[in-house]
Amino acid sequence: MIDLRSDTVTRPTAAMKQAMFDADVGDDVWGEDPTVNRLEAMIADLLGKEAAVFACSGTQSNQIGVRVNCQPGDELLIHSTGHIGVFEGGGPAVLSGVTVRQLNGPKGMLSVDLLKDQPRVDDQHYCRTRLVCLENTTNIAGGYVYSLSQLQDVSEWARRTGLRMHLDGARFFNATVAAGYSPEDVADCFDTISICFSKGLGCPMGSVIVGTAADMRMARRVRKMLGGGLRQSGIVAAAAIYALENHVDRLQVDHDNAQTLARGLAEIDGIKASAEETESNLVFFEIDPSLGTAVQFAAAMKEKGVRVGPMGGQRVRAVTHLDVSADDITTALRAVRDCMACGFSDQQLTGSGPYSK
Repeated sequence: MIDLRSDTVTRPTAAMKQAMFDADVGDDVWGEDPTVNRLEAMIADLLGKEAAVFACSGTQSNQIGVRVNCQPGDELLIHSTGHIGVFEGGGPAVLSGVTVRQLNGPKGMLSVDLLKDQPRVDDQHYCRTRLVCLENTTNIAGGYVYSLSQLQDVSEWARRTGLRMHLDGARFFNATVAAGYSPEDVADCFDTISICFSKGLGCPMGSVIVGTAADMRMARRVRKMLGGGLRQSGIVAAAAIYALENHVDRLQVDHDNAQTLARGLAEIDGIKASAEETESNLVFFEIDPSLGTAVQFAAAMKEKGVRVGPMGGQRVRAVTHLDVSADDITTALRAVRDCMACGFSDQQLTGSGPYSK
């Protein structure tokens, strides 16, 4: 089965498994796991920040970031498609007492023009606008990549305005590889940065939040409250170290495969796709409504040995990653052609997950 639903389906390579097996471990809650300590120092140095805290997942590190940057009664500003506001179970409200204000802009991105009139007046009637959350790459908005100047413009405005900045870097290294900027230059625009290891980097789990030493002391406390204080977590930290040393540069392969897929899809009747709009490893395309829905298309593709992600209505997402080869892309395109030729309107109209119809 070729699985293009998400890069979260990646599996550890044999070499990564060996690194995990060989990991030197201790009690991380007590600060005594040498492999976790090495990972945290390594990622903090890479991003030019003072400290980092290992977390269980990207959702956990994002929610730690919200709590570190905000107080109950504050609000954060985020794009309406941002993961923190859409796919984290209402975490800011439940865990931090923080209101999420969602804004609309092209490509899932926030700009100074969009943000400049949003901070609320300092008045007892209003919640305090405190945090701006960006996502790079964007996710369901299309896998787009901010330019460094875009990030710097928003960061400079936020600092002048007295707001803090958090980056949801679920695909942080996809962005740096695609745009060619340094991790440190990106990190300089933010107070806190969340980076996920279990997507394109191929780890079985894990994330990290990065920032100042003071913020990371608070982050460690919040992690404990959220149940994220693991013990001998060097086993999974070793996978992250291996990924940072071996899997970052190869993300370009995933981007190249995404381009091949997007170009191939654009040539198939009944599909609207664009290689020019594919900036990273996320390929979005639309199915002609006369042929059926995205859910029906995904069901038909599964029968042909390829899994894709229906995103509601006619929209489909296909994600290239470590476990997808160039030959797999060829096979997937063949399956798409077969589906479009044979039709799929006889498939069930409902599926499972957040986009089940």
